[in-house]
Amino acid sequence: MLLKHFFKRMIKTGTLIVIDHKGEKYTFAGTPEPTITFRMHSKKIERRLCFSTLMALGEGYMDGDITIENGTIYDFLYICASNLKRKDFSPLEKVVVTLSNWIKFIQKHNSITRSKQNVAHHYDIKKELYDLFLDKDFQYSCAYFTSLDEDLDTAQENKKRHIAAKLRINSGDKILDIGCGWGGLAIYLAQETGAHVTGLTLSEEQFKVANERAKRAGVSDRVHFYLRDYRHETGIYDRIVSVGMFEHVGTNHYREFFNKVYSLLKEDGLALLHSIGDSNGPEYSNPWINKYIFPGGYCPGLAETIKTIEPAKLNITDIEILHMHYAETLYHWRKRFMNRLDEAQKMMGERFCRMWEYYLAICEVGFRKNGLMVFQIQMVRDPEISTLTRDYIAQWEDEHREIIAARVRASK
Repeated sequence: MLLKHFFKRMIKTGTLIVIDHKGEKYTFAGTPEPTITFRMHSKKIERRLCFSTLMALGEGYMDGDITIENGTIYDFLYICASNLKRKDFSPLEKVVVTLSNWIKFIQKHNSITRSKQNVAHHYDIKKELYDLFLDKDFQYSCAYFTSLDEDLDTAQENKKRHIAAKLRINSGDKILDIGCGWGGLAIYLAQETGAHVTGLTLSEEQFKVANERAKRAGVSDRVHFYLRDYRHETGIYDRIVSVGMFEHVGTNHYREFFNKVYSLLKEDGLALLHSIGDSNGPEYSNPWINKYIFPGGYCPGLAETIKTIEPAKLNITDIEILHMHYAETLYHWRKRFMNRLDEAQKMMGERFCRMWEYYLAICEVGFRKNGLMVFQIQMVRDPEISTLTRDYIAQWEDEHREIIAARVRASK
């Protein structure tokens, strides 16, 4: 088996039992625990793992050519990440890294037409699929855990509150939400601050659902959603927020994005960007993720982002790094999805569900072990409007926690 030399060199933590397509067993032991069994069911997948590791792992698991015994696909990926440096995942990784700049060049061209196609690939899936694992407000981005004991709904409420606090919104402010998802944040901001919110999405499914939700929430007079690319927006806003959308902009559109934010923002306005980032700096995307989950997606380095903000004449006034919050979010999503796997399989089929499980697992491992994180960057046009300290964030959050608690008490 070609892979045995690689696994022998790799495993220093945990024990990996590998069974090839002939049924021959190989044990690679670093420490006794954890112990995972990795079985390959064809000679083809063994060969592909040597030459195209990242793609072959995902496709092999989707197609049933790879199965995990005595554990889950998450457990296997976690062992691999615990034993490997970022750029040592396969014997040919040096070749992949050499080609990464070309791969990145191809990935970064997200025209308006291509952006809509990329969004439709992931977000125009049946809403009922997302019902299986998201929180009650349909937040499909990193939650904010103040404690690991918090449930997903609480942590997602924390996230919205944390973002609202940083936006320093006044009643009546006009807010632009670029990449509004299913509308939860826009509705929250309108309800909690008295603001008027415009939400932009490229997903027809999200557009439909967001408008229905705004109507049900009784805020459709103050919250309006549009099926529109941010590059086509022409309004002027007091506040601009973008959560989980920047990863889909494309690197050669970063300067265009921030120039657009600048042009849409009032002179005394404030903008907040919430994005997945890579603490390892600029990297190429996982090819399996790019093909099956987020075509055109890319997780930027923080420095890579900042150097495109500064030429746009936006002044950075606050940066916060969230390291493990998305790992915990993905853990909850994966747990919820697997608890309702039977429903998911009836809805989407077994192959799709193996794909989705692999997606949630590999992303969680990426945040726990491979340097992925989330950054929030606050920006203004006029630096004189910035505050001397960050105390206002906690003060606003405390005040609104009490407001929510008072509502709950009054409803009983």
